[in-house]
Amino acid sequence: MKKLSFIHSLMAVLLMTASFTACEDDETSNEQTKEESTAHYDLTCTVGKYGGMSKTETHITLSTASLSNPDTLISFDGNGVEITDYTIESIYDDEFMYQVPSSKDRFSKLKLKDNQLMVIQEQKFDKNTYAPRNYTHAWLNKNTLLIMSTDDAHTKVIWTKLNTTDMSIIAEGTVAGIQVAEGYNVLSTSGLLAYRKSDNKLFYFYNNKGVTSGSNKSTNEPFFRIAVINPESMEVEQEIINKEAAQMQGSAYGELLQDFIFFDKDDNLYLTAFNTVSKKNYGCLLRIKKGEYDFEAGYNAFPDTKGKILTIQYLGGDKALVYSGDNTVGTGIQDVAYYYSVVDLNAKTATRLQYNGEDLPYSAGSFSQRSVYNAKENKAYFGISNDTENRIYIYDVATGSVTKGAQLASGIYFDQIRFFEK
Repeated sequence: MKKLSFIHSLMAVLLMTASFTACEDDETSNEQTKEESTAHYDLTCTVGKYGGMSKTETHITLSTASLSNPDTLISFDGNGVEITDYTIESIYDDEFMYQVPSSKDRFSKLKLKDNQLMVIQEQKFDKNTYAPRNYTHAWLNKNTLLIMSTDDAHTKVIWTKLNTTDMSIIAEGTVAGIQVAEGYNVLSTSGLLAYRKSDNKLFYFYNNKGVTSGSNKSTNEPFFRIAVINPESMEVEQEIINKEAAQMQGSAYGELLQDFIFFDKDDNLYLTAFNTVSKKNYGCLLRIKKGEYDFEAGYNAFPDTKGKILTIQYLGGDKALVYSGDNTVGTGIQDVAYYYSVVDLNAKTATRLQYNGEDLPYSAGSFSQRSVYNAKENKAYFGISNDTENRIYIYDVATGSVTKGAQLASGIYFDQIRFFEK
């Protein structure tokens, strides 16, 4: 692959046209073809090495209708545009992306179509201001998006409600019920947010800390907190100091790159978290049952983890796909030390995924979101990259089987895979 050149020092997202070396799958019915034509996968990859929410890494993004053909080689033909005003970290719905761009002055609604980035609508900040990559979110309904973060001093939690139809600001303010606890100086940068529809409650997960980013974990309070918030008034109804884990995932950068939270079919909330042992992080998957506000005592759906849980994908029913690390092999982004498991949420067991009777190989690239779930197909698509392989695998939820999908050309590595219904 030819070396790419750039005219800006900021992170570049190249939106290029994909070329394929194999034919498409056999033709389907007209109805199926119509359905498939409205859905697509967006792949964002790094060039030269594995990335991870870096402002300077080279990223390339393309759209494709299918990832299922194992004979397809996804490469880039050099035709595309260079974008420097936006980041790769976004909030997603079925069709659009939403983010705070690099300019730090507005909210943006975007869409990738025909491998061109389209700006649909933008809204300048009013009272509250946010930094790119450092905020969390929850959907209160189909068109109401709640953004939350700490302020510049990391001592207050601010919020903004957006109408995503026209990106107008519905309301904004400060969560008065959250203050820095005695003995600490700041709050976690963004925290994590989830909305439980069954009883109209917000769950905001956050830490008190001694110092801001880059701090040693010993400067954090021993257990993170849960603020239960009324979404209409944005008042804290109760605050809970959990006893199940020291820190939740993504406390600095929300869920903008990786997925950490989901609700199951019964509206139970699941959150990935971790504890630190001998300076290494070991993940756990916690649960807040429907109607409850604190984590279920003693519940951990992934008790045999070898390292930190990096991402989690709900697969419907009682299953979830987990991408996690093996601390005995490595903990760095470039280390080939990460693997996939399917978790049974009720049995609290994890089964490592296999292909043809053998464990799938470890993958490099820890700081990434390389899995998606296609509910219509009831299949999960996930990427593996190592010294010998760079391809998509497909997990069929109904049968438990794993098959090979499309390959990536050499020199590019998975950073994000997103699935859009429209």
